[in-house]
Amino acid sequence: MDSTLSLDLFTRPGDDFEKRQYMVMGNIKSIRDQFQQNRLYPYLSSLLALRENLNQILAGFTGIEGMGPKRIKTIDIRNKRIEFESTLPENLDLSSIKELIEWAQPLIEEAIREGISIYEFVDENLQVDSVGIQPGYKDEGYLFLPDHETGSLRLFRYEMSIYLDARETYRALKTRLLKTLDDGISSYSSPGAIKLELIREFKDMPNPATFAFHTPLEFSFDSTLFPVAKRKLLRMIVA
Repeated sequence: MDSTLSLDLFTRPGDDFEKRQYMVMGNIKSIRDQFQQNRLYPYLSSLLALRENLNQILAGFTGIEGMGPKRIKTIDIRNKRIEFESTLPENLDLSSIKELIEWAQPLIEEAIREGISIYEFVDENLQVDSVGIQPGYKDEGYLFLPDHETGSLRLFRYEMSIYLDARETYRALKTRLLKTLDDGISSYSSPGAIKLELIREFKDMPNPATFAFHTPLEFSFDSTLFPVAKRKLLRMIVA
């Protein structure tokens, strides 16, 4: 089984109910196997997004066709009007979909709780220190994070981005790897010196906000440590 659990698995026609149950259980087991290896992303975020989508379907189940994906049917240039049509299959068994979602919800919730527990453990074991004098503007800067799997120190440039939709404002950190110091962990006792070196090399930020992370955890860098560190830093910036 793949370590994915898509909405399509719940709405796809043609498969019998027991087969889809088996596929859901197999995919959830695959995700939890990743959690057992302390690998969080993209598995936890995919589960959270799936839970939200399934809750939306159940909340407005009688209008499921209107909630589904759509494609352009006709374009009326004279009246400046575009008509859409649903791409959901016509032979969907809505009662079966509802039953499958309600059956799967406790399994999804249990997996989410496991993932969140790992997330909280990693977050608690990530210490972050400000490096040098911090400017008032912290939406751009540098972050340092050790990778104990390789014994290296990764240096990133970050920038906070703001996304707007009809209901909320979202913030996220865009990051770019500047360099990897292969013997960085052994020299990590002087993050201030690393910051000064970056200031000399990248002159567009003469006094950048800079944050140094420390952790004893030897978890996956890309799947766990880095995503959690980014979220922890984002909380600090917007606080």
